[in-house]
Amino acid sequence: MTDSPRHRWFLALMLGPAILLVLAVVLFPFCYNVLLSFSNANLAHIRDWHLIGPQQYGAVLSDPAFWSILVKTVLWTVINVSFHVVIGVFLAVILHQKFLRGRAWWRVVLILPWALPQYITALTWRGMFNYEYGAVNLFLTQFLHLPAVEWLTKPWTAFSAAICTNIWLGFPFMMVVALGALQSIPDDLYEAADIDGASPWQKFRHVTLPMLRPVMIPAITLGIVWTFNNVNVMWLVTNGGEPADQTHILVSYVYKAAFGMYRFGWAAALSMVIFAILFLFSQAFLRKTRATTALT
Repeated sequence: MTDSPRHRWFLALMLGPAILLVLAVVLFPFCYNVLLSFSNANLAHIRDWHLIGPQQYGAVLSDPAFWSILVKTVLWTVINVSFHVVIGVFLAVILHQKFLRGRAWWRVVLILPWALPQYITALTWRGMFNYEYGAVNLFLTQFLHLPAVEWLTKPWTAFSAAICTNIWLGFPFMMVVALGALQSIPDDLYEAADIDGASPWQKFRHVTLPMLRPVMIPAITLGIVWTFNNVNVMWLVTNGGEPADQTHILVSYVYKAAFGMYRFGWAAALSMVIFAILFLFSQAFLRKTRATTALT
């Protein structure tokens, strides 16, 4: 019955729209971007661009700015994801405790940063880092009696402001993932650890962390990819890489090159380099951590 022509036609009818949608919004733009990366498309050749071979990739890899921004992007990703995981797991462990009153209310409050649109949060944090009337400087001057900081006018302070904003946005996702994993851990394991006289830290280290690992590793991989490619926060908080294009990460640099300098072929090549970096890293990271290996 399942192999009948009628059944096959029904499956094709159900899967057809999804396949067409994937081809339209994913596969075609990707293939077009690959083609564009081998072209000389720019402001002077918008309609008459042609293929020139891998010259754009050579121009990307020989650009000193690419390597400095790559280092900054790696730093941005490592700091953000580290804080996302640490804060997310810490809050998940607290929210998992049965003695905590109002757990449902706290979960709703703590998930709000992730639920709100990124551009709203990014612009709000940009206002909070304003030198004259921002909440951050008001806190520094009035409560800590420290001098105000020109957060958005210096490269590393603007970079730090973007990191703080992205940490605020990203930890709820890790918290939700960790909380779901904690709820699936059998209570028998903790009871056995209590019988053996294990301390709370020993139970966390030898029971909680190993049980969290199969769930958290794929989540960390997703977090790395999302953070590496998070153009919204960096672009909106620093107002497009200010000051003087010193706060770019790779994905914001691609946006600047394509829609600010109109170097479409070069930007397409850089985006393919970013794709290759993330693809190879994800495969190596998942293989190294054995995230796809089933627990035995």
